[in-house]
Amino acid sequence: MPDHKRDVKATIIVPAFNESAVIHKVLKSIPRRVKGLSRIEVVVIDDGSTDQTAQEAQKANVAIVSHSINRGLGAAIKTGIEWVKLNGSDIAVTFDSDGQHYPKDIHKIIKSLITQKADLVIGTRFALKQKIPKDRKVLNWLANIATLLIFGVSSTDSQSGLRAFSKKAIDLIDFKGERMDFSSEILHEAKRHHLLVKEVPIKAIYTSYSRKKGQKNLNAIPILIRFLVRFLR
Repeated sequence: MPDHKRDVKATIIVPAFNESAVIHKVLKSIPRRVKGLSRIEVVVIDDGSTDQTAQEAQKANVAIVSHSINRGLGAAIKTGIEWVKLNGSDIAVTFDSDGQHYPKDIHKIIKSLITQKADLVIGTRFALKQKIPKDRKVLNWLANIATLLIFGVSSTDSQSGLRAFSKKAIDLIDFKGERMDFSSEILHEAKRHHLLVKEVPIKAIYTSYSRKKGQKNLNAIPILIRFLVRFLR
């Protein structure tokens, strides 16, 4: 794990699919200086976008890796983690590209990694009193139950898109899921490798845009079916 007395580099992984309307604004909002870090770099994983996502991201002067086709959020995060391994970072942070996350929360979730009190930090949207759409609460509750039944891991926000990995977690966690179910698999991998996991309260910003771009209610059905199949096996 990183030693707070030496240089600590963090990479912010931003998966994106057809986010040209907001991607530049989101990227510009990400802090380039955070207490405890010597360097911050940002890499956008353009997951087969058919709009101007890559071009808008280029304006923010960040690294961009593109999938030729849309492979799914899990696949985009996987590509981001592999990019981090190749380029070297002490910390990796996943940050949604639709504007749902509060940029200043990045410091909150990496703090425990810098002080070596956790290997994996999950930003939980459900620990603070804030306005969250009821359907999102229900979907998250179902995903949490499925994560507990299938993987034996308890979480208040198993599907959170804001999370941080230590160097140890970056090297050990190896998930296979390419769609939304990969989030629960990350928690399972952390348990399998006896990693220290911590949840940190974060803010959630729900706009009409992020609601449209986020996980659709109907999309949760095949995800829950895949969870059920794995459980029955």
